[in-house]
Order: sequence, then structure tokens, then C-alpha cells
Amino acid sequence: MGSVGRILVVDDEPDLRFLLRRIFTRAGHEVTEAGDGAAALASVHESPQDLVVTDMMMPVMGGVELIRRLRADPETAPIPVLSVSGDWQLAVDADAALAKPYQSAEILAVAERLLREGRGAK
Repeated sequence: MGSVGRILVVDDEPDLRFLLRRIFTRAGHEVTEAGDGAAALASVHESPQDLVVTDMMMPVMGGVELIRRLRADPETAPIPVLSVSGDWQLAVDADAALAKPYQSAEILAVAERLLREGRGAK
């Protein structure tokens, strides 16, 4: 197992949030969930996170805007972001990106690498 971290999972699909929660908690990580980018921003400011794993296409605020706002705030700019989306072009500012569908072992490996190495670990 890699370094244990606090991971914020952001997706508008409850089933996908549940799946990601299971993958990460089984590996010993703490998981918080948000259903859109606006809720994710509020969550990050309430409770510091070591990694944000976000879908890119969501109502209210999508992943592109979420990443832009995280990067614009000096308090949240250092948090690495893993994008999970069907559209690779949306993930330009993420530290890593995986296309849906992904394998459990694959997303866990990328997440744990980002937790170990932080921002810029592409």
C-alpha cells in the first residue's frame, strides 16, 4: 500500500462515488465525497485534502472550473488532481488523467503515486 491520504471524490453519479470510495478505503485512505465542483470547493475549504479525484462533466460546476478554482487559490493550488473522464481534452490542467472506464488497480496506482509525489507527478 502507498501513503495513506485524504481523498476527495467528485462525481455526479452516486454509483461511481460509491465504487471509488470502496477502492480507496480498502487501501486505507480516508474518502470524502462531493456531487459537483461547487460542493467539492466547499468541502476542500472545510477539510484539507491530499488529492482530488474528479469527473469532468457535472452539473452546477464541472471539473474544468473546479480545477481552475483550485489552482487559483494559494491554499488549494498544491493539491494534486486526478481527472476521470470520457473526454481527455477536458483534463488539461489535471496532474493525471484516466479515461472511463478504468480498472480499480489502475486508478488506485495513479492516486497513490499522486499522493506520494504531489503536484506535477505526471
